[in-house]
Amino acid sequence: MEIFVGDLGIDDIRALLSAKPRPVGWPARRARIEEVGAAWPAAPDILLESISIDGMPAEWSRAPGSDPSRALIFFHGGGYCSGSIVSHRRMATEAGRAARARTLAIAFRLAPEHPFPAAYDDALTTWRFLREQGFHAKHIAVGGDSAGGGLTLALLMRLRDLNEALPACAWLVSPWTDLTLSGETLTTKDSVDPLLHRSYLEELAQAYAPQGVDRRDPRVSALFGDFTGLPPLIVQVGSNETLLADSTRLAAVAGAADVSVTLEVWPRMIHAWHLWNARLEDGRRALAHAGAFMQARFSAIDS
Repeated sequence: MEIFVGDLGIDDIRALLSAKPRPVGWPARRARIEEVGAAWPAAPDILLESISIDGMPAEWSRAPGSDPSRALIFFHGGGYCSGSIVSHRRMATEAGRAARARTLAIAFRLAPEHPFPAAYDDALTTWRFLREQGFHAKHIAVGGDSAGGGLTLALLMRLRDLNEALPACAWLVSPWTDLTLSGETLTTKDSVDPLLHRSYLEELAQAYAPQGVDRRDPRVSALFGDFTGLPPLIVQVGSNETLLADSTRLAAVAGAADVSVTLEVWPRMIHAWHLWNARLEDGRRALAHAGAFMQARFSAIDS
């Protein structure tokens, strides 16, 4: 296990994020998130293996002591328009360590070049790939941050509607569940969120769900879907996020549908703070909570 020296606080992370102006245009935005992610690569004891799933890039990772029969599918954030295996490698690999499972990170197709339903279909392709590899559905967890959290929920609903086996559980970090942008915290948390503001989210939503796509479609905005029959969920969100209401409303709707939901609102944390786990203690603590949750759901199936 890597030894952490010179941890940063959340205010230090805020300062790093504000040190450069927000990039303009998709290529620059994608380059920036890659740059941020590459600053803290995977720990040296992580084994990485690049693969292709029907032409889609993916990456297996495994920490020492992980159970090779268990897997975490990880969908990265980036508003469906940016983010990659590289940008989220540290988060994905450490989540697998915490869950004591292999992680399969996916480079799903990005908007605006590939709008909905490209990512939605790539998620199903990933699930079926794992099942074809012999993984038992109940030995699989699915998760992601931001758009990846919304994509996770869309996949769960699709599997249920197709009468396919469901995973053991799902892990949702700062999930973007409402592309109609109706959450009140888009306004009330605007002054404290250093990353996501309404104008930027509107641009992302237009790119992923262009004219002709109903943003209330549950395949796009999972908040408006039917949660009946979904597996247990753990939702982790920071108190200083404009998307806070996307998580609190999600928990309420899922709970009303008799879905087991664990909602964690982390004080002072910002959007997807787990990304900085290499230097942020709260990022590591959040991953440990999520990992314990996933382990418990795997164990409940095995017992």
